[in-house]
Amino acid sequence: EFMAACLSNNMNDIKQVGFFMEECKRSGLAVLGPDVNESFLKFSVNKEGAIRFGMAAIKGVGANAVKAIVKERKENGNFHSIFDIAKRIDLRAANKKVFDGLILAGALDSLDNTVNRSQYFALDEKNQTFIEKAIRFGNKYQENKNAAQVSLFGESSDVQFEEPKFPFCEPWGMMEKLAKEKEVIGMYISGHPLDDYKIEINNFCNASVKYFNNQDKLIGKELTIAGIVTNVQHRISKNGKGWASFVVEDFTDTFEFRMFSESYLKFKHFLVPNSFLHFKVKVEKGWQEGQTILKFVEIKMLQNIMTDLTKKITLNVELKSLNEAYIKDINKL
Repeated sequence: EFMAACLSNNMNDIKQVGFFMEECKRSGLAVLGPDVNESFLKFSVNKEGAIRFGMAAIKGVGANAVKAIVKERKENGNFHSIFDIAKRIDLRAANKKVFDGLILAGALDSLDNTVNRSQYFALDEKNQTFIEKAIRFGNKYQENKNAAQVSLFGESSDVQFEEPKFPFCEPWGMMEKLAKEKEVIGMYISGHPLDDYKIEINNFCNASVKYFNNQDKLIGKELTIAGIVTNVQHRISKNGKGWASFVVEDFTDTFEFRMFSESYLKFKHFLVPNSFLHFKVKVEKGWQEGQTILKFVEIKMLQNIMTDLTKKITLNVELKSLNEAYIKDINKL
């Protein structure tokens, strides 16, 4: 019922969308990013039963552009490339900003698996992106097609133009790709920067970032969390002491922390944007009623946690499954 209600609404609140996605994951439902050949204006369900993001959820992609894409797709079938899109849809409704958003969100990923997102934004000698070339190609095609259709001499309307060649371009790294994705959708869709650290997070953390939204209930407790650091600001107070504000993001939420005094002097070198860190934080009672103080006990690079903190591995095995072959397999592993 909750999912049905979500699908029927716009879900403009990013936290509501995040909660919706978590509920889908718990229910075993796949949530896929936007796709020009499957998505509609809002959330929808594809033929395989997976939930697709609506294209209107992409920053810069308005309702008129989505309607133009869906209308053409319904009338003449799926799109095959960015040139096919530029030739077929009403480019008055879909400008460069629309194409930018679609590509950054991954909505064109299914068209050609040999093309990476960075290639669309490669600059030529005139400092123009490949997206702009594709749009110019589409405009030229449509203008010539319309001219042929109204010609008094009856030329064929089957206009042929050579498609521009994709330039060679190094693909973006996972962090850059996901950061751009989040920029236009508001969240990570095709993955998460912390995906490679699920084992560390599941085994060496006793809390998550969202816990710090209720600090009054955590007084006296020591929490260990892991996340990616963003939006770091190193500052100097009026008395000349250094301090920092920084945002930590994990799978559950984001939270802005502040670090002062001795903690700052000890740990400031860790506070670098896009660094993966493991924090041990103690929540203490503040001087005023209802106030809390966060004391940073320890900070480590998340990449080193497995080696630094693993002391042993315990296997619980059913007695009846033990035999010589099983033990040899475990030894080999």
